[in-house]
Amino acid sequence: MKKEIILIIGANGQIGSVLTKSLQEKFGVDCVVASDLRNSPNLNGIFEVIDATDYEQIQSVVTKYGITQIYHLAAILSAKGEQAPLTTWDINMKTLFNVLEVARLNNLDKVFYPSSIAVFGDEADLDNTPQDAFLNPATVYGISKSSGENWAQYYFLRYGLDVRSLRYPGIIGYQSLPGGGTTDYAVDIYHKAVLKEEFTCFLNEDCELPMIFMEDAIRATIELMDAPKESIKVRTSYNLAGVSFSPADMAISIQKIYPDFKIKYEADFRQEIASKWPNSIDDSKAKEDWNWKPEYDLEAITNTMIEKLTGQYKAEQPELENIG
Repeated sequence: MKKEIILIIGANGQIGSVLTKSLQEKFGVDCVVASDLRNSPNLNGIFEVIDATDYEQIQSVVTKYGITQIYHLAAILSAKGEQAPLTTWDINMKTLFNVLEVARLNNLDKVFYPSSIAVFGDEADLDNTPQDAFLNPATVYGISKSSGENWAQYYFLRYGLDVRSLRYPGIIGYQSLPGGGTTDYAVDIYHKAVLKEEFTCFLNEDCELPMIFMEDAIRATIELMDAPKESIKVRTSYNLAGVSFSPADMAISIQKIYPDFKIKYEADFRQEIASKWPNSIDDSKAKEDWNWKPEYDLEAITNTMIEKLTGQYKAEQPELENIG
């Protein structure tokens, strides 16, 4: 059986930091090469500093370790991307092209490319958004991701490169702090709750969005990459769903544990972005093709987030009282 050697680009990010550990458990620490712009003091295993806008840096690491698969996670996200749209486009697309070309020229087995619900715009049905919805994204991040989906399909059709992709909804996890996404309120809110602080939400209270717990997102990624090649029928990007809810729904779930938790709403430019995204996602193609099924609902997310964050804060800041 062929030995797989994995390169993760963007390993310090929200998804990358968790995915790295999961892939180390699956393939072995010595078979996973993590990389990012800066070294990670918290990573156990092999790490290489890579600027993914530099083709030669990626090529050098692929050659050095005999890489067989690349997980390309580096990108500027939605809210931050709107602050510098041309830079966001340049970075998001150049890094993708570099990965695709290195993978093609080195005959790599597989590439993972993350997409997002940001690819949808106001032409898509907001409720139960279908797999084949028309894409007219309203942010440069969404534009780059929808373009990337088409390039992924092109490299598969033109060169036979096995590129696989998921349209992630908002991801909720306790492993890292919010990273500049429009759905990141759903992470920050739990930090404030555990610290017994009032939370100010930048979205409207009834703004329902599709979300997914980090453990489900990582499991979906690995299950997609493990699926037989002939099972992968979607070569742009698969719709992926966990559970849909609004900030008000989250507040109610938190108040079941912390009755005194308070939230107020001060919508900013991120509300305009979110208003063009789906309320819920139809991920039936993922379920049909590779048996996807989420495990966490809102109650399970809330219970786990509060438990994990309480433990983290107590360990990191024992001088703080009344945590959790």
